[in-house]
Amino acid sequence: MSKVAVAMSGGVDSSITAALLKEKGYEVIGITMRIWGGEALNTEGTHHGCYGPWEDKNIEDARKVTQILGIPFYIFDLREEYKIEVLDYFRREYLLGRTPNPCVRCNRRVKFDALVKKAWESGIGFDYFATGHYVQVEYDRSKQRYLLKKARDLKKDQSYFLFSLSQEQLSRSLFPLGNYLKEDVRGMARSMELGISDKPESQDFATGDYPFLFHNTHTMEAGTRPGPILDRQGHILGEHHGIPFYTIGQRKGLGISSGERLYVTAIYPEKNTIVVGTKREVYGDNLIASGLNWITIGELRQPIEIKAKIRYLHKEAEAVVTPLGGDKACVKFKEPQMAITPGQAIVFYDGDIVVGGGTIEQAGKCGHMEC
Repeated sequence: MSKVAVAMSGGVDSSITAALLKEKGYEVIGITMRIWGGEALNTEGTHHGCYGPWEDKNIEDARKVTQILGIPFYIFDLREEYKIEVLDYFRREYLLGRTPNPCVRCNRRVKFDALVKKAWESGIGFDYFATGHYVQVEYDRSKQRYLLKKARDLKKDQSYFLFSLSQEQLSRSLFPLGNYLKEDVRGMARSMELGISDKPESQDFATGDYPFLFHNTHTMEAGTRPGPILDRQGHILGEHHGIPFYTIGQRKGLGISSGERLYVTAIYPEKNTIVVGTKREVYGDNLIASGLNWITIGELRQPIEIKAKIRYLHKEAEAVVTPLGGDKACVKFKEPQMAITPGQAIVFYDGDIVVGGGTIEQAGKCGHMEC
């Protein structure tokens, strides 16, 4: 009998993941991680997320589900790992004027790596690691590679957040919800009387809710000092509250009176300035991506025509990806895209298959290249 460790958050998806795997005959254990450092957070009006003071409640919900299912449950302290790999990274990126994606980072470095390693080091042996992500994995014998594919429920598909998983990680990962609709999963939770069927979806955190990230040292405080908001001609239009609190394409919260809507078009942390422009000026048709991870191939050696997604909720767009050497590539879009944002993940698709992905390094910097 194969043994599987299920990452349990106390929510609907991970709970049903554990239940389905037990029904299929696996020997199931539940594992969860402590990541909240105890900081005071501004959580007014927010749903429970993965990081915050509701952690104890989520862990208790997970424990109750494992008791109902009759499976073992283990808790691992990953606060230090989460601080180093996610929070410190998150802070550095925002201070550089970039917009990071903590979920991508957490999945690769913490959930699918540090948590698995810590469970193994504790003496818990298992054959597979499972989560409640809505994705599918299959082995392609012709390519001799594991493929990451979109979920059946495209509204819930989370393949964008898992593009950075390695072949080794994909080979031992199970995603039972990939072939289910979310409404069916909630229905199963109700019928099993797990006590979490109406629990709201968790949400990611936003910088505005976590000011402690930018006030730990004098350096961090300097990175959040106010500065000018300029138009493209260099005229001062207003004052920003600190570089980390703005992102490319942002329209709300600028505090500027104008005859037309203005959007953040550029962020210059070294000058402590924000530049705004019209909606047309937010569009671009090329970017340089770095930190590339390929799933369907071992290496990109020549240009490929593909569809690319520059944000989780962004519509896939036709593009040509050209290798630049090392782990970088030029991405040239057929049509201009709105708000190409450094720090965000860019994920490449061929139909429902994730070809690979990386991080947007620079926007508008490879237009002169033959992409």
